[in-house]
Amino acid sequence: MRATGRFAPSPTGPLHAGSLVAALASWLDVRARGDRARWLIRIEDADTERCLPGMGAHILQQLADCALLPDEPPEWQTQRTARYEAALATLQARGLAYPCGCSRKDIDLALARLGHTHERHGERVYPGTCRDGLHGKPARAWRFATHRMPGGELQWTDRRLGPQQQDVQREVGDFVLRRADGPWAYQLAVVVDDAEQGVTDVVRGEDLADNTARQILLQQALGLPTPSYLHTPLVRGADGDKLSKQNGATAIDTATPAAALAALDTAARALGLRPATAGDCAAALAGWVPEWRDLYNSRPS
Repeated sequence: MRATGRFAPSPTGPLHAGSLVAALASWLDVRARGDRARWLIRIEDADTERCLPGMGAHILQQLADCALLPDEPPEWQTQRTARYEAALATLQARGLAYPCGCSRKDIDLALARLGHTHERHGERVYPGTCRDGLHGKPARAWRFATHRMPGGELQWTDRRLGPQQQDVQREVGDFVLRRADGPWAYQLAVVVDDAEQGVTDVVRGEDLADNTARQILLQQALGLPTPSYLHTPLVRGADGDKLSKQNGATAIDTATPAAALAALDTAARALGLRPATAGDCAAALAGWVPEWRDLYNSRPS
């Protein structure tokens, strides 16, 4: 199969230092695999409430300024909703998706009655309240029935982090596939998109590593292939938290070729690559490809 990687930003704000690290890593990973490999860009704008008008085009321009150009025209999730509808219908037909009427407060109260407290940044492990029906409540979401999948630890190998495992039923519970008000959940959309686009190698930020087990379960339920995974180091802010749009991360400056090269160089150092010695982005990228191959492509995927 032709090696295919992708960068899939959400257009909720411009690229910042952390997102450029993920973009650069995914581009290098594909280029290190030879001339036939493909690098794709997918604008993940399915959650239209959070996306900003014109931001997808702005991100594409930032990437182009850094010479990070896709091998095919970019895809947009808002143009792919029929595929998500079909995937949800398949899960419903197989008894692997059910409607849920619980609000976040309902879940917190149910967990409190079970003696569980929700920690900051922690998962709300869904207690299965609506597995046997809505009990007169209106549906708020569709959930994936993890309890109907084979139980126990799901194991896989991350090309950077090494052996990983997670018991999704115990540590996450039945997770959301779609909210009743329309937006598709990241888990379902990314699984459908990666399979449809033939993605063989997912390279993304380490903050998304915890999502991998859920996505593998969905791939198994839908009969889709599982790509290899590599999660890159996080860029952190002064407070120690992951640098993100939510905590005010500054947009990268790509207004001039020199500024774009400086942004790329910073991203490369975060990935453990040597500082750029070339005078432009394209030449710097070419110089990092063999380094990336030595660092990661010899590891099991």
